[in-house]
Amino acid sequence: MDNLIILSGSAHSKLTDGICGHLGLEPAEALVSRFSDGEVRVAVYENVRGKDVFVVQPTCPPVNENLMELLIMLDALRRASAKRITAVIPYFGYARQDRKDQPRVPITAKLAANLLTGAGANRVLTLDLHAGQVQGFFDIPVDHLYGVNVFFDHFKNMDMDGLNVVSPDVGGIKMARAYAKKFQAGLAIVDKRRNTPESTEVMHILGEVKGKNVILVDDIIATGSSLVEAAQALKDAGAKKIFAAITHGILSSTAVEKVANSKIDELVITDSIPLPEGKQHEKIKVVSVGLLFAEAIKRIHFEQSISVLFDGIGR
Repeated sequence: MDNLIILSGSAHSKLTDGICGHLGLEPAEALVSRFSDGEVRVAVYENVRGKDVFVVQPTCPPVNENLMELLIMLDALRRASAKRITAVIPYFGYARQDRKDQPRVPITAKLAANLLTGAGANRVLTLDLHAGQVQGFFDIPVDHLYGVNVFFDHFKNMDMDGLNVVSPDVGGIKMARAYAKKFQAGLAIVDKRRNTPESTEVMHILGEVKGKNVILVDDIIATGSSLVEAAQALKDAGAKKIFAAITHGILSSTAVEKVANSKIDELVITDSIPLPEGKQHEKIKVVSVGLLFAEAIKRIHFEQSISVLFDGIGR
């Protein structure tokens, strides 16, 4: 793997170290800092000419800072004559703005895709996009990984008799179905009506959850309102233990307090983004996607199929 280079932005160097550890590599030496006026400064100290370079940078909060940093790193690598540049984006920010759902609003996910391509990315490697169609916004190859197997490894040794997988909204049915198939469990849906972008009203449960252990699955937990309300509805409907498996733990605002005071017994998130400072809690468990990304990077580098990483998902 002499021609493989792993480069880290400043958003999540710990994940990059984990990926490199699984690959038996060291992250490439680079400077990522700020000028006195806040402009991003990048300098790659390792020779990348003719190399296969992977840049690991989730666009987590602060989203604009981390996205701009990624764009500048891509430009630096392109101008340094890297043979192929892959943007490894464990969490793709702006993916929720994937359509015009009202007049005079942007499709920011498409804008972000255009910026990444224009900056020099030859392909993108990402995890559990908010909307699968975002892959089509890119005019370059996109390898889309799923976190279901990582969560399965966490839950498989737990006593989960009578398990049901639950989607907290109708839009997450496809993801929940994949989890239900992997866990060989039943499927239920929380039907809700959104009052504002930040608040929801739970209506009723589609499916049987009485006397069942349930796992709520979703791609993002931001403020936590939807998840907490769904957990309360499930408990009211007679569910026993309530777990949540959420890929990207943004945990903004008072999300941790909401989870702490909710009916959720355990919230499991991945390290696709770093757990924000002060957001640790006994109810919150973090599982690593480092091995998943390491295997995907190795397979991309050697031009092998990554479909084996989807084994048993059936999405």
